Amino acid sequence: MSKKRVLFLCNANSARSLMAEALLRHMAGQRFEAYSAGVEPDAPQQAALQALEELGIDTTGLASKSLEAYAGEHFDSVIILCEKAQQRCRDWQGNTDERLFWDILDPRLNPRDGAYTQTLEEIRGRLRLWLNVQPRAT
Repeated sequence: MSKKRVLFLCNANSARSLMAEALLRHMAGQRFEAYSAGVEPDAPQQAALQALEELGIDTTGLASKSLEAYAGEHFDSVIILCEKAQQRCRDWQGNTDERLFWDILDPRLNPRDGAYTQTLEEIRGRLRLWLNVQPRAT
């Protein structure tokens, strides 16, 4: 059975969606192909990459990409991680079987110490729940 394709979207594709992409590959890479993109891509935030690496999650190949890079492609699931991306992706020229919205605070806007680790843990918790309801190959 082929792997399901999942696209994570946020504004800049510099923290939240990159973390989600790396986490899904780490947690269930045998079942899913994970991708990420942003509506206004920016360079990956070093604090996001560091938070992943501190948990032993591979960051190889993570790079910010534009949502337009995936125009015309099909994804089994598109998971939108911020309000701005949700508004902008309504006109996206791709297709999906499932579109979810998880409103996760941008760690750059969180003044607390460990904001990136906190964001990573929130994404991991939501992915665990989501993975529990995904059908397994028989």
